[in-house]
Amino acid sequence: MKRILVTPRSLSLAPPPELEPLRQAGFELVFSTPGRMPDEAELIDLVPGCVGWLAGVEPVSGKVIAAADSLRAISRNGTGIDNLPLSLLEGRGIRVLKAEGANAVGVAELAVGLILAALRHIPTETAGIRAGGWPRSRGKEIAERSVGIIGCGAIGKRVARAVSAMRASVIAHDPFRPNVEVYGPFKWGSLDEVFAEADIVSLHCPAPADGRPIVDAARLAAVPPHAILINTARATLVDEEAVRAALDEGRLQAYATDVFVEEPPAAGSLASHPRVIATSHIGGLTDESVSKATAIAVANLLSALEEESA
Repeated sequence: MKRILVTPRSLSLAPPPELEPLRQAGFELVFSTPGRMPDEAELIDLVPGCVGWLAGVEPVSGKVIAAADSLRAISRNGTGIDNLPLSLLEGRGIRVLKAEGANAVGVAELAVGLILAALRHIPTETAGIRAGGWPRSRGKEIAERSVGIIGCGAIGKRVARAVSAMRASVIAHDPFRPNVEVYGPFKWGSLDEVFAEADIVSLHCPAPADGRPIVDAARLAAVPPHAILINTARATLVDEEAVRAALDEGRLQAYATDVFVEEPPAAGSLASHPRVIATSHIGGLTDESVSKATAIAVANLLSALEEESA
């Protein structure tokens, strides 16, 4: 029986019914350790003999691809493919497929939630009450503030529309400048203009090809006082040491992020900073997003393997 490797944490912990078409098509499903991101050693152990791979965000090295002796297609249950060695895969003729737009609503809603949590100090208020106190931090309203959106794809568009409905103005950066429907003031700007003008900056773009962060010390030096930075996209978009320095100096009021270079982050890392609001890569972890993404990823994988067999 031909085998398909399944590694997303949301699928290995509780395999959903959306995987059933793979079994019905005659494939044996091979799961990584339930609920845990597989490391290189586990992937090297599991991938031999697998013709397909339903992949998550786990880093995939050249050694893993070298061990993938039968692999013909990798189907992501999301859109990010920064974790894959694309040139190696192309050289091997292994197709890479994405579940376009499946997680957009979930990630956009989390980004908006993080913005509001930062503006109203929700995590620190909760922690203070649990500790027996009665903290009453003065917050800020999103209305009349400027929100910068970096990347206006399916997720960025939704965030722009949501914050504009709450009477924020939007300044956005996207090299393709797609149509963005909002309810209030909107303008395009360069990256430097967005960071210099926006009270809140939300990241919704892929990592640059050169691997350099777009949020560095120079751009953080230009932000308005007590700015808020939101990252539900890629950990490598930010220079973490520059962010830490901006938080320490008060130039950033908060850094709210769903993504980390090391997951879970190590003790003492940026995630433990008192001005950081951290979630555990849950942007697409909703019932609706997991269902949509899995269904699309399964359909993509079956289609690719059928084409290979034709």
